[in-house]
Amino acid sequence: MTSRRASTTAAIAVTLLATMVVSCGDRDPAPEPEATASGTGKSIFRPEFQVEPIGGAEAVAPAPLDTTVRFEEGVELDEQARADIATVAQSPQAAMDWPIILRGHSDSGGSDASNMKASIERAEAVKAFLVENGIAESRITVIGFGEQNPVAPNALPDGSPNERGRAANRRVDIHIGSPDPKPVVEEPTLAETLAEPTEE
Repeated sequence: MTSRRASTTAAIAVTLLATMVVSCGDRDPAPEPEATASGTGKSIFRPEFQVEPIGGAEAVAPAPLDTTVRFEEGVELDEQARADIATVAQSPQAAMDWPIILRGHSDSGGSDASNMKASIERAEAVKAFLVENGIAESRITVIGFGEQNPVAPNALPDGSPNERGRAANRRVDIHIGSPDPKPVVEEPTLAETLAEPTEE
């Protein structure tokens, strides 16, 4: 009697085990991660927590460029000046198609008229070299200041010529920047407003 009961129990256990194995085999395999266009699995993070990949955002415009070309003597470009201008022509700012302003300057060694002429001729020399290097002439504005805006003293305290200062003043300042979208309108000051005659 005992052996028959044990046989029955063993048979039930074997049947249950076989049923469990079969039922496990019938299950569908776990789904594979859905592939994206890049071939990688889709992230489980919500979109607002996704980090934008490098280069995915829009490119930021460069800052305006301000630099100076020096002139040892006269109005001719030397090798260093040509190298500096070539660097400007290849800059990101030049590639933006922004307007270019050339401000020519001179030292005080001469008459006002001759210094003004020299300052314009220096700016024109820089302009010509920029055009030779692929910059559209229509983008360039030339302004001559003569000796009006020195960056260093033209004379020493004893009144003798300051050669280093004069060399620094023989220059062309280059500015490349985005044009202002709207002209700046200056509001009248309180004093100007009060001084205006009132209509009766």
